[in-house]
Amino acid sequence: MDILKYTKQDEQAVINLILPIQQIEFGVPVTIADQPDLLDVANVYCQGNGNFWVAKENGLLIGTIALIDFTKGRAALRKMFVHKDYRGKEKGVGQALLNTALDWCRQHEISEIYLGTVEQLHAAKRFYIKNGFMKIAKELLPKDFPLMPVDTDFFTLKIVA
Repeated sequence: MDILKYTKQDEQAVINLILPIQQIEFGVPVTIADQPDLLDVANVYCQGNGNFWVAKENGLLIGTIALIDFTKGRAALRKMFVHKDYRGKEKGVGQALLNTALDWCRQHEISEIYLGTVEQLHAAKRFYIKNGFMKIAKELLPKDFPLMPVDTDFFTLKIVA
């Protein structure tokens, strides 16, 4: 497996991975029209200290993770998705993606990550907690956190240098 920085050539494969996970697997009522960021990754994610990565195995896109740099020293974790056939501790795809993002944070002086997710993603929430994220109330999010309307559960992680 390789974790690589996103390129424009990855756009359709990213959409083809993310939308079915959201819509079919987890019943999140979201479309590509609700996520214009997926059609403009370079301008949404790859600004300041943000970035977007893809996990590939034998050329097949199997996972994604992104960071939005929304204020000095803070980033929003977004678009963490792993194809169902590659999930789990044994495969390590999700952990490798998160480790990549955390390493990036340490290298770019990001000291806090915030994220929002939806109620039905139970395994994802357990994964975040296992990795040190703490659940927080929506009201405790920074005022400039880029909120997604469908998100119901929120987490934060202090990055140790």
